[in-house]
Amino acid sequence: MLMVFGLIAVIAVRGFGHFWTPALLQVTWTDESGSAETLLGRVLAREKIADHLRTGDGNNIKNNKPIQVLLGTANRDLASDTYRWLPEELLHAATVPADALIIERNRRGDFYGYPVALVHQGEVVLAAADEKFSEELTNYLQRYRLLQKQLHELERKQLAPLSEAMQTLAQQQNVVDKNGANASAVYRQQESEEQHAVFQQEYDSLYQQRAHWLAELSKDGLQVRTASGDELEIPLADILRVTWPNRMSLADRITDYTEKFVLFVSSAPRDANTAGGIFPAIFGTVVMVLVMSVLVTPFGVLAAIFLHEYARQGWFVRLVRISVYNLAGVPSIVYGIFGLGFFVYIVGGSIDRLFYESSLPAPVFGTPGLFWAALTMALLTLPVVIVSTEEGLSRIPVSIRHGSFALGATRTETIWKVVVPLATPAMMTGLILAVARAAGEVAPLMLVGVVKLAPALPIDGSFPYVHLDRKIMHLGYHIYDSGFQSANSDGTRSLVYASCLVLLLLIVMLNMTAIRIRNNLRRKYRDALE
Repeated sequence: MLMVFGLIAVIAVRGFGHFWTPALLQVTWTDESGSAETLLGRVLAREKIADHLRTGDGNNIKNNKPIQVLLGTANRDLASDTYRWLPEELLHAATVPADALIIERNRRGDFYGYPVALVHQGEVVLAAADEKFSEELTNYLQRYRLLQKQLHELERKQLAPLSEAMQTLAQQQNVVDKNGANASAVYRQQESEEQHAVFQQEYDSLYQQRAHWLAELSKDGLQVRTASGDELEIPLADILRVTWPNRMSLADRITDYTEKFVLFVSSAPRDANTAGGIFPAIFGTVVMVLVMSVLVTPFGVLAAIFLHEYARQGWFVRLVRISVYNLAGVPSIVYGIFGLGFFVYIVGGSIDRLFYESSLPAPVFGTPGLFWAALTMALLTLPVVIVSTEEGLSRIPVSIRHGSFALGATRTETIWKVVVPLATPAMMTGLILAVARAAGEVAPLMLVGVVKLAPALPIDGSFPYVHLDRKIMHLGYHIYDSGFQSANSDGTRSLVYASCLVLLLLIVMLNMTAIRIRNNLRRKYRDALE
């Protein structure tokens, strides 16, 4: 219990700390060559210097101090080293400049520095020294966000459906070319070409409108200066949020904290999963778990009922039970390889050849996707559901069965109307364990449908609304990718803790929902027996 709660406490403290905006410190650092450099950043960690970096008397060789701090300076498009380990003594001489700002960007990470001016097509519109600069910058950013939202709606609701319709027409034309031309086919081809011309004309018009909006988004920028004196211009279209952390009061920090948390759980990741939110990963995890639950529950329950109630007990049934127990101990990566080979290539490839011939050689179901990921996880968690259900069936007293028989019920009526309902809490227990296992797995999902960045959600407003063939994101894989595949490990440390915290909260919410259902069922049938 101490280990579990201790681990949860560490994840919670560091995960919630990801959304806190600390003050920016400006320090002057002199390296071993004697050259001085001015740095602006925030303290990310403190630690004692290792023993091998100290002299025999316990002092540090370089700075005679046993404590060092990690200073994150951002601006990775301007500096190769954005994280510096510095002696803590330097912080005593650090300043806290009031005009220092943090700019969250769509690309190249955050920027730490000072504002210079608002510019329009290279010309200064408003200097940073003006009293209305902060207010005007906020108004500019709001206008740009509205324009970006309109551009996104244009691409998602108009350009994307047109592109998909044109692709469908092209696939139909391929089928006609393969099967040969007749009078009916020629007529359909002419009709298809006319429809394609209409689609192309509408697409060109929308594309020109999109190009116009993109040109508008590139006109205005924010001229900024780094702590070392370098100046650059950041397009306003590339800016997500601007904060002045050294001006913020406690109430402002709490408001900013809440806004960052909401953005974290409601926005998409950016910068190769090193920044931004995790909403697609949350959504993909929940959808995959729900689809897996729909698949594994009936198969696991029916298999357990057959083994316990209908099958003749003998060596073959014992062999089946031993096989089920052994399946629970098979490494998860083996399930992933099996799912890739059997479900994706054999089953999915056969579906494509039978129903999606016009799309070949581009696969539809013959490639990893949501359905194959859920089916693989259902196979992985099937032994847990079977064993739990069988345990629940074995705990039903024999007297209840005999009482049902005495009242004239048949064997089938006794099993399905008396025994199975009483064993429902045990079935829910198996489902709870299956959900917890599936939500935390990573290795098999990497092979059967989970990707680093998914272009679209598996559920949206376009027909057929639920797209089982799409690839998805998963919180477990997002944590693995951010923590172990990122070149910026120091910068993603707090992000990994925050993602772990959300994953734990998600598993707890799913389990609490299942536990509540189980308790209600248990109370219902206990009252019925009494």
